[in-house]
Amino acid sequence: MKKQKIISAGHVCLDITPEFNERKQKAIHELFLPGQLISMGKADVSIGGSVSNTGLAMKKMGGNVELLGMVSNDAFGRMILNEMRMYDVADSMIVSEEGETSYSVILTPEGIDRIILHHSGVNEEFCLKHIELKKIKDAVLFHFGYPPLMRKMYKDDGQELYTLLKTVHEMGVATSLDMAMIEENTEAGKQNWEEILKKVIPYVDFFLPSIEELCIMIDRERYHEWLERANGKDCTSVLDLEKDIRPLADKLMNWGAKVLCIKCGAPGLYFRTANQERLQNIGGGIGKKISQTWGEKEYFERSYKAEKVLSGTGAGDTTIAAFLMAVLDGYSWQDTLHLAVGTGALCVGTYDALSGILPLSEVKKKIDQGWEKQ
Repeated sequence: MKKQKIISAGHVCLDITPEFNERKQKAIHELFLPGQLISMGKADVSIGGSVSNTGLAMKKMGGNVELLGMVSNDAFGRMILNEMRMYDVADSMIVSEEGETSYSVILTPEGIDRIILHHSGVNEEFCLKHIELKKIKDAVLFHFGYPPLMRKMYKDDGQELYTLLKTVHEMGVATSLDMAMIEENTEAGKQNWEEILKKVIPYVDFFLPSIEELCIMIDRERYHEWLERANGKDCTSVLDLEKDIRPLADKLMNWGAKVLCIKCGAPGLYFRTANQERLQNIGGGIGKKISQTWGEKEYFERSYKAEKVLSGTGAGDTTIAAFLMAVLDGYSWQDTLHLAVGTGALCVGTYDALSGILPLSEVKKKIDQGWEKQ
């Protein structure tokens, strides 16, 4: 029997990740100094963004995935499409004759959360008119990633994002949404993300942001306090569940969230679900399957110890991929969380997003053999 179709849509780019030769852990202000030449190793070049990182990870896990993103007909765009052809998923992509393909230069110094230099390119033009809705109608899940990096999705108080998610949700397809970090002094950073999320959350079945992304969007004052408390370190290392994470989740639940999976960096995942009645409204037939056993849960799932840590590239995206695939494959909520953090731990052991990906059955075997938690 053919597996149900999954759509991975949204932001796509070319990732360029230079390898740092310096393995000694330093604070960010010690590492990057004006006029300094930093000796680097090789550069890993791979496709990135939510469309490919999450979509291709689900494909490697056995999912029937179609990718829906936009590239330009330029050198970077052709590199992206050539790699996608290796996975037989290039045909559903959109190729623009104008603009430039998006790219990211990803800096991953030892002991510091990644720093991304990013050009959005034609992602800024992507909108509902580029999507053939008839191709989505027979999907079980529509995953959309990184609207903060897609100008038409956040302009006009997020009207395009709202219309897209509402349209897909009303077709009876399950929806999931991942975010991206914003900078406060940019156009994206100046949007009223609290109002945007209030508007779209009722049409999102699985909401999967990082804790930093979420906080800067819906409680900027709290986010600044986190930065001050972290004093140059990774914010997630200083967060408290009761004081820092739960209040943000409470807001989302009040806005109509169904399933929350909030990525909290190296410490792990925060998981929260609505009541059985609300879960039954999840599309793709998923709500009926999980509502009785997933209702009104809250848990913090600690990460597994990674054998080595080379890069955070794609760790959040592949964690999401494992979470969503585990849901579709019928795993319990407990096993779903185990598989998600396990996949994230495997991902950080490589420089790109996909090399460390294993089938969920293999990840579960590693867990069952006593994989140690952090």
